[in-house]
Amino acid sequence: MAGNVDLTQFLRRCRDRIDPQSLGLPHSGAYRRVPGLRREEVARLAGVSTDYYTRLEQGRSITPSDAVLDAIAEALRLDDTERAHLHDLVKTRPGHPARRTPPAVQRARPALLRFLDSFHDHAAFILGRRGDVLATNHLCRALIADFDAMPYRERNLTRWIVLAPQARELYADWERIAAEMTAILRLDAGRHPDDARTAELVGELTMKSEHFRRWWDDHRVLTRTHGQKRFHHPLVGELTIDYQALAPPGEDDQTLFLYMPADDRTSQEAWRLLADWNAPGPAPDRGPRPADETPSASPSPSFSPSDSDSDSDDRSSL
Repeated sequence: MAGNVDLTQFLRRCRDRIDPQSLGLPHSGAYRRVPGLRREEVARLAGVSTDYYTRLEQGRSITPSDAVLDAIAEALRLDDTERAHLHDLVKTRPGHPARRTPPAVQRARPALLRFLDSFHDHAAFILGRRGDVLATNHLCRALIADFDAMPYRERNLTRWIVLAPQARELYADWERIAAEMTAILRLDAGRHPDDARTAELVGELTMKSEHFRRWWDDHRVLTRTHGQKRFHHPLVGELTIDYQALAPPGEDDQTLFLYMPADDRTSQEAWRLLADWNAPGPAPDRGPRPADETPSASPSPSFSPSDSDSDSDDRSSL
């Protein structure tokens, strides 16, 4: 995914958003023909030559050190997530010696699946790369959507939020949530540029959603850690949830999300109704396995792969 074009667009957008006046620079007149900072200004702030920075922004064949990238990140006022994204874009571009191998297939450990099912007062789910839904518990399926009932290639939260009409009705701030999911996908694409499934997902969303095309071109990146979301649930009405994002130890690129109601009375009552109406029953059928995967003699009903990168015919996004 990531390459010269991505690096160029990212650096240009980072330059454009900085107000020159905040750095004591003129913001208009003949000197200022572009929004934000000029290349020579970024170079001066980072302590590199204008020619060097220009070649970097153009994606030409240079190999900056981590210290130089950190200096450029400081000049562009990047946050920690954006700084990491800059390093990813440089170090994974074609021809760079640090180019990474394609990521392996992701699965949620059976113990984590049992852990999710132990939550009776929290909605819980695990996301993998590109927003793949690796596992959910009963309250997650009741609150958001029954991803386990979907074909395995459609079990992707980013895809569902951007494309599904139900998502627009469910999220009170749908546009903000969908834009954030796009920014998270941007970060993931820079981290795993060789992931064909990510490329397919981006291609599908670009073709089907004008909103996604605009957000993708913004080249915003985001890491989600905690916060609030407002829902308009078809069964229990308005409620606000607090969420926490946790990284399961030993599981790269997997995030465990826990949702609970906010402290207000409306949210608490709506949550109790949702929990009462959706008390846990037998473990759900997680859906069919990919055609290229042979089930074991005693498969766990909760064990489902998120993708199959080795299958050359696996072209649709999860």
